[in-house]
Amino acid sequence: MTPFHDLSNAIRFLSIDAVEKANSGHPGMPMGMADVATVLFEKHLVFNPQDADWTNRDRFVLSAGHGSMLLYSLLYLTGYPDATLEQLKNFRQLGSKTAGHPEYGHLSGVEMTTGPLGQGIATAVGMALAERMLNASYSDAINHYTYVMASDGDLMEGISHEAASLAGHLCLNKLIVLYDDNGISIDGKTDLSFGDNSLVRFQAYGWNAEQIDGHDSNAIDGAIARAKASNKPSLIACKTTIGFGSPNKANTSGVHGSPLGSAEIQATRAALNWPHEPFVIPDTILNAWRAIGARHQVTYDQWKKQTSSDVQKKLQQPVVDITDAINAYKQKVKDEKPCLATRVLSQQVLEAIVPGSTLIGGSADLTGSNNTKTKAQKPITADDFSGNYIHYGVREHAMAAIMNGLSLSKVFVPYGGTFLVFLDYLKPALRLSAIMNQGVVHALTHDSIGLGEDGPTHQPIEHLVHLRCIPNVLTFRPMDATEVAECWQLAVQNRNTPSVLVLTRQNLPYLSSSRVNHLENACAKGGYVLIEKPGAQVTLISTGSEVSIAVDAANALLAMNIPARVVSMPCMELFAKQSVEYRNQVLGNGIRIAIEAACEGVWPKYLGEKGEFIGINSFGASAPADDLYEHFGITADIVVKRVKALLSKQ
Repeated sequence: MTPFHDLSNAIRFLSIDAVEKANSGHPGMPMGMADVATVLFEKHLVFNPQDADWTNRDRFVLSAGHGSMLLYSLLYLTGYPDATLEQLKNFRQLGSKTAGHPEYGHLSGVEMTTGPLGQGIATAVGMALAERMLNASYSDAINHYTYVMASDGDLMEGISHEAASLAGHLCLNKLIVLYDDNGISIDGKTDLSFGDNSLVRFQAYGWNAEQIDGHDSNAIDGAIARAKASNKPSLIACKTTIGFGSPNKANTSGVHGSPLGSAEIQATRAALNWPHEPFVIPDTILNAWRAIGARHQVTYDQWKKQTSSDVQKKLQQPVVDITDAINAYKQKVKDEKPCLATRVLSQQVLEAIVPGSTLIGGSADLTGSNNTKTKAQKPITADDFSGNYIHYGVREHAMAAIMNGLSLSKVFVPYGGTFLVFLDYLKPALRLSAIMNQGVVHALTHDSIGLGEDGPTHQPIEHLVHLRCIPNVLTFRPMDATEVAECWQLAVQNRNTPSVLVLTRQNLPYLSSSRVNHLENACAKGGYVLIEKPGAQVTLISTGSEVSIAVDAANALLAMNIPARVVSMPCMELFAKQSVEYRNQVLGNGIRIAIEAACEGVWPKYLGEKGEFIGINSFGASAPADDLYEHFGITADIVVKRVKALLSKQ
């Protein structure tokens, strides 16, 4: 039998050698947690390197993503086909699969993109929740654990507090966090800034928590076994030595984020009795690791045999086609012409598309304001995971990350709601959604000064700009019931792109009556001509609640014999993907004026030399919505005055 220390040292020295070759990286954490990782993979983790996406595999999330070489080393050693030695040698190099921090989709076995601390723990809560929900539907066909390897930094970040609190409340007993309790941060010892009793804190959240020697294989094994048998989520604080084995740098911040250097590497090889050249793993050790990678083949084969093909198909279930439901709703509102807030219309659309789908809703304690819950939805509780609605509490940070974890199950389509102004809280997780190509949906309401009396703290003036600057995010701002339906359809169908629906508190008129082909999804092109007047000299472009202002202005201009085209642009990102010819056709060659109750942002690129933006470039105020639009000059009268002034200059 291969000695335990040889197995763990293989992780250490692959990590040391890759960081040294790259002259960049974090060797200390892989060196310190190698023993914990070895016990986990050898004795507990259920996985199959030949089918990295096996639905019932245990999940292993490296929340401390800076220690990525620990994960890459494990993937190579256990036999993941694309985790080659060549990839390890190209660590942190352009085009390699072994990026500085683990990136989902680049390398099989990487469960999520990590790096921003705390995100891994919070997303893993979503993975553990997905397991409980699927178990409620499919029993032992889904019955796996979610393991997280976390650092001091993960526990310091606020998002971990939110997520741990909810995990404890829901009794997610198959979630196990292995905390690298090494007492060292970049600035020095953690007691410079971190004096928490983490065990007591997690116990207060409703977790089991214990501390062990992270270099004692028997202690590690026993703690994981106890955690697996628990009826609560578990935190195992593993007391480790960062940079374990390094004679001069162990237990110092100097080994956290810098290569050891050739002299210290030689000293470490001698100290740990590892006389092998860089990247060389003796056959006896590599074969032992490959045997660890293959040890669940029988379990895997039995699962494939015993789980019906129908269940296996459902566990890879694509989104249910909602086209018929959307079209039926659009026909209904065409006849009824509702004058309602888009947040209310959004709930109507959800009532039509949630039944029979894998949509999982939720809200950060704003269900009644976000209108995210339908009659068909049942809340998930610690006693019943068969529901399809999550009460996240006032936890926007955690909500967005948990939605990522649900999405990574590849079964659920999660959507969640809060106010647009609280994008500031959820944006880090939304950014990871975009990086990981996860089609989560955020319904963000109270979208402008139109929310009125709550004032500038709640009026999201700059948030549309923020959203439109994040790559691979679709930002939808619909104007009425038809556009709300179309935007929901696009959001649900775009499985590789997160979407944000920006919705109003105030009622808006129904404006889609002028559309010729009512069932065509006009929003799919991002922007389109809503009203066309022959000989139009002016194009008024707007989104959401301000489209009605553009329509009113166009009617007033027509009375003055100034024909104007009105363009609704519910999604700038989709409009930017259209051909130049289409964009020019929509925007026209004359004067262009954009109207939006928000900061200017990227509007100038669509306005040209003769264009102008009418919006708000200061914080809002506390007053009724109509008074605010008048106060800030976002009215049809102002639009007409600006058009006449611009025409007079021609």
